[in-house]
Amino acid sequence: MEKLLKELQHADLQRQTRRHFLQSVGFGLGAMGLGSLMGSCGSSSTDHAPAEATRIPQFAPKAKRVIYIHMAGAPSQLELFDYKPELVKYHGKDCPAEFLEGKKFAFIQGVPKMLGPQSKFQQYGQSGAWMSDYMPYLQTVADEITFIKSMHTDQFNHAPAQLLMHTGSARLGRPSLGAWAVYGLGSENRNLPGFIVLASGGQQPDAGKSVYGSGFLPSVYQGVQCRTGGDPVLYVSDPNGMNRNMRKQTIEAINEINRQTYEDVQDPEILTRISQYEMAFRMQMSVPEVMDVSKEPQFILDMYGVKPGDGSFAMNCLLARKLVENDVRFVQLFDWGWDGHGTSKDHNVEGGLRRKCTESDKPIAALIQDLKMRGLLEETLIVWGAEFGRTPMQENRNGLVMPFFGRDHHLEAFTMWMAGGGVKQGFSHGETDELGYYGVKDRVHVHDLQATILHLMGFDHEKFTFPFQGRNFRLTDTAGKVVKQVLA
Repeated sequence: MEKLLKELQHADLQRQTRRHFLQSVGFGLGAMGLGSLMGSCGSSSTDHAPAEATRIPQFAPKAKRVIYIHMAGAPSQLELFDYKPELVKYHGKDCPAEFLEGKKFAFIQGVPKMLGPQSKFQQYGQSGAWMSDYMPYLQTVADEITFIKSMHTDQFNHAPAQLLMHTGSARLGRPSLGAWAVYGLGSENRNLPGFIVLASGGQQPDAGKSVYGSGFLPSVYQGVQCRTGGDPVLYVSDPNGMNRNMRKQTIEAINEINRQTYEDVQDPEILTRISQYEMAFRMQMSVPEVMDVSKEPQFILDMYGVKPGDGSFAMNCLLARKLVENDVRFVQLFDWGWDGHGTSKDHNVEGGLRRKCTESDKPIAALIQDLKMRGLLEETLIVWGAEFGRTPMQENRNGLVMPFFGRDHHLEAFTMWMAGGGVKQGFSHGETDELGYYGVKDRVHVHDLQATILHLMGFDHEKFTFPFQGRNFRLTDTAGKVVKQVLA
């Protein structure tokens, strides 16, 4: 503490010295000229309002909160939701030439064999949704879900496809969907971040933390990753020998230095730093409490399949409910391990995909039921999906047949689904051809999905922009249209 006070006194004296004054003036004169040329690279101070400030959307939102569940690696839609009985007849036959000519794949070479679905399908609910036996619990909430079976993307490699799905661009540097949401709507709980990330499966997404980053938006809008074991956020606890009052005094001293520095240089990121220090102090009390499931009734723990402290996907689903219940604006769940190439027993569309479904099916269905039971589903949008789909052909990496049944990355057709938050109940949108290769009706691009999510949150994706480097950027870049057919 004494060291910090001396640093504060030194900073104050430095601000008053003749040399520092001349340095500031010299920098300022040059900066004024440079600023007149590059003013578009920055933004006004109003763009850096604290993330906890609640804002007014462009029109009345249907979804006040979002839980986005991303299955990193991309599960096969042909084993889960896109029922193709004709594909059974083609199993083991050479792939039709029209599926290969002029096409690029991540691994397929030569002429692969067609691969029939490895699961069994039936229709469920009053809507008659086709679903496989890999997800028996999700079948029970089929009438809450809108399926989009005609998704397509521009990227067939994991990292760029994940970036495109979450940031609207396959290149690094753009803000994520969650960052846009908090930038646009702010947060209703000043003691918790507006955008929280929970990861499972043992690894981060292939695109890394950029898929929940803030890009060129102020860094206060980036996702905050929480852990389900130990401290929810690293270093959130007070160090040994420091009590809460001492921590408060420390942060006040640091922020006073930051405020004085901001007066000198007018860097808006300093305001972000101040806000984050203050948020971190409040999070010391709020985050451990909201991440604690020990007070949840046993029937809730059983419904999700949660064992306290296990750090599982099931735990993250329960925590997602607790977070939106505490007015966190955007909760992002990443679960790694859904890549089904057929290279091993854990990465195929037989046992590997079934195992991942067993881990996730029950808690996802429980999340939908739990939110509905609490009256939260109507204003909470759940999005489920991955970065792309899987081919109807069996992967033959380097021209060799894999030891297990697997499918290559596929950008032409895949399935995503949404529930709650203003979408129709028990509805299916779009169709693929009889073998599940192309979308043949109501195709939906990644930018269309993003435009639809923003619309449900109260934003016109074409007008919801941020000025950067001389132009107004938006999540959907220069494309996208709202999929009105799925709106309730």
